[in-house]
Formats: sequence, C-alpha cells, structure tokens
Amino acid sequence: MKSLTKAEEEIMQIVWRLGPCTVSQIIEDMGEPKPPHSSISSIVRILEKKAFVDHKAYGRTYEYFPKVSKEEYSKRTINQLVTDYFEGSMNRLVSFLVKQENVNPNELSELLKDLEDKTE
Repeated sequence: MKSLTKAEEEIMQIVWRLGPCTVSQIIEDMGEPKPPHSSISSIVRILEKKAFVDHKAYGRTYEYFPKVSKEEYSKRTINQLVTDYFEGSMNRLVSFLVKQENVNPNELSELLKDLEDKTE
C-alpha cells in the first residue's frame, strides 16, 4: 500500500466518514475557505491511481467510494510508525506514550485488561 500525502489523507478521512460521495460533497464537508473543485478532483484521481478509492459513473457524475478501509490504513500507518521510530517494538511505543503522559496508568491497565479478555 502506498503512503498518502497530508492532503490525500485529509480527503480520505472525508471519504471514510461520508462513504460513497461526489467531489462536490467532499468540498461541502471541508472547512472554509473551500478549495477549488479542480484541486479536490485532482487529489481524488490520485487516490484512485493509488487504489485507495474507486468510482461509479452516473452520466458525467462520479461517485467515489473507499477501496481501503480506515482500519486497514490505520493499522499499516501505526506499524510503519513503530518500524520507523520504535525499532519495530510496540513495547517501546507504549513506553514512549506513557513517558510523554499521553496514556495514564489507569488507561493502560484498562487496555491490558481488554487485551487479556480478547485473547481468552
């Protein structure tokens, strides 16, 4: 799976949230100032070339839908983060988050309990 630029990822977040949608609906969902239709259309075509979205044609209108789920992309992105910055160790990632106070010990205990429940 190819990586996404920040702009591509922003568009994918909208497509994941909306489901099947047109370029106009994507733009409508974006904040102000609204980007030009041609810019968003170009990004969506790039996402299609990268196999993140596909489309159905209704006359001259294209409805785009995700080919890659948000969960699948999230998993790949986190795995890449762990590989690139934590020497492939999830333990190092969790340790880093705890040290940075992004995860408190109570949350960590709940997470561990949930993981234990799922493995049983």
